[in-house]
Amino acid sequence: MLKIWGRRNSSNVRKVLWCAEEIGLQVAGIRQRHLERGVSSALTFLAAATQRTERIRLETAVVPLGYETPFRLAEDFGTVDALSNGRLNVGVSSSAPHGALLHGLGRTEDETDIDPYVLIGRFLEALEGHALGADIPTPYGPQTPRVQPHIAGLRDRVWLGGGSARSVRWAAERGLKLLLGNITAAAGAASFEDAQRAHIDDYHAHFAGPGTGSVGVERVILPVDSATTDQRERYTAFAESRQARTEQPTNGHLFQRDLFGTAEEIVERLASDPAIDGRTELRIALPYALSLDDYRQILSDIRHAVLPRLGWVPAAGALASAAA
Repeated sequence: MLKIWGRRNSSNVRKVLWCAEEIGLQVAGIRQRHLERGVSSALTFLAAATQRTERIRLETAVVPLGYETPFRLAEDFGTVDALSNGRLNVGVSSSAPHGALLHGLGRTEDETDIDPYVLIGRFLEALEGHALGADIPTPYGPQTPRVQPHIAGLRDRVWLGGGSARSVRWAAERGLKLLLGNITAAAGAASFEDAQRAHIDDYHAHFAGPGTGSVGVERVILPVDSATTDQRERYTAFAESRQARTEQPTNGHLFQRDLFGTAEEIVERLASDPAIDGRTELRIALPYALSLDDYRQILSDIRHAVLPRLGWVPAAGALASAAA
C-alpha cells in the first residue's frame, strides 16, 4: 500500500497514484494536512482520483475528525465511494492538529469540549445509515431520512489512525481496522518497534468484530539501488535530518527510523521488524517535496527489488495490463 504525503504539485500526486496502480499496488492513500503545504482535503483530491484510476483502492490516511461534522463527513465519504465504484477505504483519526492556531476558526467553545471519540462514534453511526425518523416529504416523494448516499458495508471499511493505548483499544472493541503510523506513544517501551508490537498485540487481543481484524503499519522506504548520485545525496540528507528524533522519546512519543539504503538492507530491516508479522499490511509512505522522477525511481525499486523478496505479488489487474 502506498501512502502519499501532500505536496505542492497536485498533478504530480495524481501521476504517482496512476503509477501505483500500474505497478500493481493494492491501495493508495493520501494524508490530509492542515496549515501545512500539502493536501488539506483528502476526499476532494480522491474524488478527482476516482476518475483517473480503475482498480487501485483509494484511502484517506487520515482525516482528523477534530474539525469535521460527523454526518457531513459521512455524506462526503459515501459520495466519493460511489464515484469510485466501491474502492474507498475510510481512514479517520481523533486528532485536531494545530488546535491552538485554529481555535478561533473551528468549533465553538462548547463544541471543543466534546470527547473526540464521541465524534467518531457519531460518524460511525452516520455511515451505518439508520433511519433518523419517519419518512419525510421531498420533491421526489416520501423518502427515509438517513445519510445519503447510503453505502451498505462502508462502516466495515473504516480504519482508525492510532498510536495511543486508548485509540488502539477503542478501534479493537468496535471492530474497526487499525492504522499505525511512524509515531507512537512510548508507554515505557524500549524502542518504537517494541511499542508498536505491543499495540498490535493489544488490538488483536481485544478485537470484537468479525474475523481477526486488520492492522496497517506505515514505513518510510527510500531504496537507492537505481538512484542517481544526486538522488542518493538528497535521500541521505532527508534521512539524516530525521534521525535525531528517533534516538530518544520526544514528549512521550517514539519515532520510527526511515528505511533508507539498498533493497537488500531494507528487506533485512523489514524481515526483522516485529510489527511485520505476516498479518499486518505494509504502508509505504513517500516523503514530501521530491520530484516526480524521484517518486518513480523509489516506487520502481520497491516494486521490483523490495516487495518480491517479502512474498508480495502485484494486483491481478496490473498483471493482466502488463501482459497485454
